[in-house]
Amino acid sequence: MNSNTITNGILKALGIILGTFLVLFLLYKIQSIIVYIAIAAVISLIGRPIVLFLRHKLKFRNIIAVIVTMLILIGLLIGLVLLFIPLIIEQGQNLSLLDIDELQNNVEGLYSQIISYFDLKNINVEQSIKDSNLLSKLDYSVIPNFLNSIISGFGSFSIGLFSVLFISFFFLKDSKLFEDGIMIFIPDGKESRSKKSFTKIKDLLSRYFVGLIFQILILFIIYTIFLLISGTDNAIVIAFLCALLNLIPYVGPMVSGVLMIVLTMTSNLGESFQDVISPALIWVIIGFVLGQLVDNFASQPIIFSKSVKSHPLEIFLVILIAGVLFGIIGLIVAIPAYTAIKVILKEFLSENKIVKQITRGI
Repeated sequence: MNSNTITNGILKALGIILGTFLVLFLLYKIQSIIVYIAIAAVISLIGRPIVLFLRHKLKFRNIIAVIVTMLILIGLLIGLVLLFIPLIIEQGQNLSLLDIDELQNNVEGLYSQIISYFDLKNINVEQSIKDSNLLSKLDYSVIPNFLNSIISGFGSFSIGLFSVLFISFFFLKDSKLFEDGIMIFIPDGKESRSKKSFTKIKDLLSRYFVGLIFQILILFIIYTIFLLISGTDNAIVIAFLCALLNLIPYVGPMVSGVLMIVLTMTSNLGESFQDVISPALIWVIIGFVLGQLVDNFASQPIIFSKSVKSHPLEIFLVILIAGVLFGIIGLIVAIPAYTAIKVILKEFLSENKIVKQITRGI
């Protein structure tokens, strides 16, 4: 081996390393665009059954079917935004944001009633709070900073929303557009298997995302019933928001439970804790627990087994691992990513014993 060969090898290795770093740097810089494409891909998977229904059942032309589907999705988005406006206004009035003295009196009165109620149960709430050192850990600048972030990010959100809708339209119009973009990076000789895998992934993920809609609907109905029984204002909006949060595995249900309790209490500020707030909270907690039981032992197993062909225990472990490795984002994308990986392994490594075990039924 002469010096020229060694030199060429070193230069080639350096070129590969440099190229890899450049690609990673580019991906980092355009990460927002990658997120737009990913969201648009999810929207196209959700809208795909609607487009197919309009084309095959109602005999719409493809472009008309896509336009109608996009109008339906945009209408749902606008309806969702309008749905939350009364909740924001109502909670703003309940919290008396424009009257600090009244807000302070309401909160102090509620606090006094809670302390008195628990004192009757021989529970020293004040001492428990002091022992936990909870108040010293609160950062009172969180709310102003959060509001400033919302205002400053509104422009970026508008651009992102337009980009997602624009990309989604073309993904729905040309269902092979995203597939063709990926095929550019597929080595020669593997296009056929890759296309087959991609079609299977689209079918499974479409069923999965549609299944999630039914999952949200079931939770929404249960939450709405018990929130209405409790007499909570804007029960439908709160139920929908809490059901929507359930899309984030494990973390979402905890957040939604706390949110329901807080909104129920703020809806009854100034009322008696023992006579009004406490019974309302009991109904809300019963509804939340019942909804989670139905979701964990009925809805999710059916969705996972029918859509992504995976055992609930298998899904639990995958979500747990993804959450540990990648945090909240990992929890959200764990199931779609795992489904895609399973399909690809099934197509390219179907003879492997482990692959056979985890991909049976696909």
